[in-house]
Formats: sequence, C-alpha cells, structure tokens
Amino acid sequence: MLSTDLVVHELYSSSDVVSAVRARFGEAVAPGGVVDRAELARRAFARPEDREWLEGLLWPRVRSRMTEWRSAVSTAADPPVAAVVEVPLLFESGMDGVFDATIAVIANEDLRAERAGARGHEALAERSARQLSQHEKAHRATYVVVNDGTVQDLEGKLSAVLEMLRS
Repeated sequence: MLSTDLVVHELYSSSDVVSAVRARFGEAVAPGGVVDRAELARRAFARPEDREWLEGLLWPRVRSRMTEWRSAVSTAADPPVAAVVEVPLLFESGMDGVFDATIAVIANEDLRAERAGARGHEALAERSARQLSQHEKAHRATYVVVNDGTVQDLEGKLSAVLEMLRS
C-alpha cells in the first residue's frame, strides 16, 4: 500500500519543497529547515490562493511518486492482487481517473472531526471546506465503506471489498 499522506510528509523534507514553502510563507513555516506542518496548514488554508499554490506544488510530485510506485508494483515478480493507494483528496485532486476502482471510506461529520482532531490536524474547518461532502465522495466512488466502528471493523469491511475485486 502507498499512502499519499506519507509521500507528502517525505516531500516536506526535500530541499526544493522546503525552499518553496519558505519563499511563499516565510521562515516560520520551516524553522531550521524542517517544515512545521501545523504552521504551514494555518497559513496555507487561510487563503484559497495559498492553498491552491501548495496543492500545485505538492500534487504533481505526489502523482509522479504514485505513478512510479504503481509501475514498480505491476512489474514485480509476484504482483499483489490489488495495488492500494490511499489518497485523502482523491476526487478533489483529480487523481481518481488513474484507478481501476475507488473506495470512499466515509463517516459522519462529527466523528470525522473528532478523529481528525485526535490526530492533531490543524485548520479543521478550512480543510473540511476544501473537501467534497461525504455524500459526493460516496456518489463518485466505485465502492463505499462506512467507517463508524473500530479499526478492526474497518479492516474487515475493506477486506470484503478487496475480496470482491479479486473475483
């Protein structure tokens, strides 16, 4: 599995991304050359043009990394049944078209906010405003999984979808 969130975290340690975000948002977003993701989120989500700029910086790099990973997986000696890529802003980024199938993992808004807050995400209202509604994601996805229980419940539901894909 490839997590595009982890790819973004890796990108935040690359010198070209650090230089670009410092030039755009100032030294406070990368003190000592390390991107402060909370500070960057506060600044980038404060204005739509700053968010769009950051997405324009990151998303092409994420797409490139994803393409490289998928190519490596598909040419492996023993390729997996499914190459799973986790993309939080899949539909918003326009990356959904490169997949054979998509799975929207949805939950009610209160639960989503609670979980995001527990993970320490900053600028929750601004982030949510940028995202499609859970209903719209469910409508666009090939499969929908409701994540209203435990991690084990979610794993079971996702395993069932992967079993369907296997057939």
